[in-house]
Amino acid sequence: MYPPYTITKKSISLIADISILLGKLEGLTSSVPTPQLRKQNKIKTIYGTLSIEGNTLSIEQITAIIENKRVIGPKKDILEVNNAIKAYEDLGKYNPNSLESLCKAHKIFMNGLIPDAGRIRVTNVGILKGSKVSHIAPQPKMLPKLLKNIFDYLKKNKDEHSLIKSSVFHYEFEFIHPFADGNGRLGRFWQTLILYNSNPIFQYIPIESIIKENQQAYYLALEQSDKQGESSGFIEFMIEIIYNSLTRYYSEFKPEPVSIEQRVSKAKEHFKNKTFSRKSYIDLFKNISTATASRDLKYCVDKKLVEKLGDKRLTSYRFK
Repeated sequence: MYPPYTITKKSISLIADISILLGKLEGLTSSVPTPQLRKQNKIKTIYGTLSIEGNTLSIEQITAIIENKRVIGPKKDILEVNNAIKAYEDLGKYNPNSLESLCKAHKIFMNGLIPDAGRIRVTNVGILKGSKVSHIAPQPKMLPKLLKNIFDYLKKNKDEHSLIKSSVFHYEFEFIHPFADGNGRLGRFWQTLILYNSNPIFQYIPIESIIKENQQAYYLALEQSDKQGESSGFIEFMIEIIYNSLTRYYSEFKPEPVSIEQRVSKAKEHFKNKTFSRKSYIDLFKNISTATASRDLKYCVDKKLVEKLGDKRLTSYRFK
């Protein structure tokens, strides 16, 4: 059975806005940020996701750990940071549709922190808010079926937008709470992984940092979805967080847009007098759309910069 939810008008509007932002990033000189910005965002991600869980290390201390410098602080907190660094460095190695992969990621995050890292819990757990229990997780005997359902949803519901699917998984994972500890950081990590598999740009977006800035609203969105018995409110909340994360990333990135002339010049230098297809042209620039590639090649033909060979699917081009 798939998780229950509805897609609100606000969610639809935000998804459209995110698509526009991603399109803008696609048109930049390179959608890969500078090493400095990548490092800054990696630090923000790790600081955000761990400080939500009570880690006391500062951004400066986490920076020092990443730079292999000696840091004075609680051993547990330092180990949490080192584990998270490894998990995020290996982001591309995990399969978002695999329970086995999820358990491997949990083992990395919680290695040396709990005795059963990487193993589904066999005891009952509850989530405390102050001195009160705010959520009682499903009993261990229910976990295999619940986990199968949520992974079936990811694998089989291929037409659903990744922004929706990743948010649904994030909520359902936190509700199920399949591990004895470390569920919060792993749920946020898995949402990033799902998004990364739909668009690699998300490996650079510190979504966890924006969640940290809105920590109380994050908890409230989880609690309200618990009460409502479905994740619509949490989906809307997370999509807005992702939109805000992308907006900030775009404002920090600030590279110059690429013109057709610049792309054509690069293509001419790359292909020289060899024939090439539209697919080869797209592969050269990685992040341009099929429509952009078609416009570029039409421009080349109209300007008599290339010779067009063949027709339809067999069309190829060669610079003159």
